[in-house]
Amino acid sequence: MSDDIQQNNILEVFNNGYFENIQNIIVAGDEVPMVGLEEAPGYEIEVNYNHFGANPPPEMNPVEDYFAQSNENSGSPLLYNPPSPQNSPGSESSTNAKLDHMNRASDLLMAVSIGADLNKNKIIEQAVEAMEELFKLAIMGEPLWLHNGNGGMETLNGFQYLREFGSFDATMEQIMRMVEVGEPQCFLSYDCNCNFDQDVPSSFSKLNFEPLNIETSRETAFVEMNPMNIVQLLMDTKQWGTTFYSIVSRTTLLGVILENVDGSYNGVLQVMSAEFHQCTPLIPARQSYFARYCKKHTNGTWGVVDVSLENLFPYPQVQFRRRPSGCVIQGVGNRGSKVTWIEHVEVDNKSLHPLFRPIVSSGFAFSAKRWIATINRHCQWLTTSMARTAPTTDGVLIPQEGRGSLLKLAEKMTKNFFNNINSCSENVWSGLPQNFAAQDVRLRYGNILKVPGKPSGNIVIFTTSIQIPVPMEVLFDFLRHERTRNRWDLLSNQRHVRELVYVSNGENPGNRVSIMQVNSSPNKIEILYLQESYTDETGSYIVYAPMDIMAMSKILNGGNPKFVSILPSGFSIMPDKAPGQGDGAVGSILTLAFQSVDRLSNKEYMPPSTLKIIDAILSTTVASIKDAMLFGIR
Repeated sequence: MSDDIQQNNILEVFNNGYFENIQNIIVAGDEVPMVGLEEAPGYEIEVNYNHFGANPPPEMNPVEDYFAQSNENSGSPLLYNPPSPQNSPGSESSTNAKLDHMNRASDLLMAVSIGADLNKNKIIEQAVEAMEELFKLAIMGEPLWLHNGNGGMETLNGFQYLREFGSFDATMEQIMRMVEVGEPQCFLSYDCNCNFDQDVPSSFSKLNFEPLNIETSRETAFVEMNPMNIVQLLMDTKQWGTTFYSIVSRTTLLGVILENVDGSYNGVLQVMSAEFHQCTPLIPARQSYFARYCKKHTNGTWGVVDVSLENLFPYPQVQFRRRPSGCVIQGVGNRGSKVTWIEHVEVDNKSLHPLFRPIVSSGFAFSAKRWIATINRHCQWLTTSMARTAPTTDGVLIPQEGRGSLLKLAEKMTKNFFNNINSCSENVWSGLPQNFAAQDVRLRYGNILKVPGKPSGNIVIFTTSIQIPVPMEVLFDFLRHERTRNRWDLLSNQRHVRELVYVSNGENPGNRVSIMQVNSSPNKIEILYLQESYTDETGSYIVYAPMDIMAMSKILNGGNPKFVSILPSGFSIMPDKAPGQGDGAVGSILTLAFQSVDRLSNKEYMPPSTLKIIDAILSTTVASIKDAMLFGIR
């Protein structure tokens, strides 16, 4: 049965995820002009090369040099690395990132695993100090912590932080008085590194200021999970990466400094590496090497703290440091835990895309609120998975075995979506050629899809992001709902869309796994979509993928989802600024991401027809969504 599921759905991927299928809808022939993104109605994103740390024209990397040599006489437009965060000098997402990553990991492994007692003692000392700081930050209130406006998050008062934890003297006081407190707030680091918005007098140039911004946040919430299970989620590297896949990637356990002493994680100290990301290639991933320390205190409260090791193991061009960050966990009867999460980082944001600058620089995009929301989503998912029935509005029940298979397949789909479109160093993105469209389009190759009896095809992933001045919840409901899908989905245009069944995930009715059916006539089913939608105050996503009818039928009867080949596409929505920040209403930043299979492309050549279709899919979809949101065509 598993082979049948794989064979049936992989054919559906070819039939309904194929560029030729899309091309028949959006173009009638070569004589039809292709509209570029910059020409799409209402789509205007001004790009300033200086924001990316590079000047046009962009230089090709070695891979693109090979493209140029291979296709010199082919007439194919060349892909290029756009002047963007993921391809700017020093970025973790450059083609040299993997080598740097491996070299640095090897250095740390050497330091912690071959009897380097001096280094181990330094790590232990730093971890113990970080744990003490974490607990102080968790219990202290004003004036150390400030609440930013109505609905805003808690952030550190930088000056109070230095007085409490830093090396504070008269000279530091004089420097701090010269700095105007702005929004977002920036303050001096331990080693006097700060990104001043004002000019610093030459008399202080000896302090060697670095362009690192400070992002801080604190969030306290109830979590329906006992403290030990939360600790295990954080201390088990595999579980951590699996649970927080929307935040972290490339998680690696590099070494264990202190083992457990009582069969629990109490006292465990380990060295790890990870990349912290958002759901777009336009926000650079943040690569970090850090110690993670777990400690159970006398009152039964647990603490798990991270602290970067850059101060102990200096490395050139550090772009991200994780100051003492983590969570304090207190059991609440038998119901769950009170979790206080703290995020405190230094980061180089100079290569950040201007569209995302306000939300990232405020600290909200990588905030403590996002970590808490992800834990709560995980708890909701566990509750949903263990529930026994799943009625729809029509009273339809999914068998328990099929329900479990459907949820596992949806989880697989959503994880693939997040892994495919983030900016981690494994994902090397290029842009459309300059003569095609805006620099904000990113594309890359995925895996090769092979079907017995058919030529293999390359999976092409392409994405862009736009700002829309409507609340997140309005945009989320429009994109997820069956009644409005044919307003933006090219394959559902002028067709009837019906939600056949769904499984709710939590109290919000928009948080659900659905099966959508697209009919061209009452008796003809064109497409089945598997869709998952989820929203909370930090962001929203809608992920979907075409499914074969027979494969879906077998999944609903308990078939194994790991044998199903699936190509997720979808949307990620973020607020365009932090709640409580500045004047005016909070709008949305929408990231669109699509996957398709192209038999004509390979990693050495992408034909003009494919590039035109990518351009047309994005521009048409963007125009449809903006028309509906801005002009009330809903």
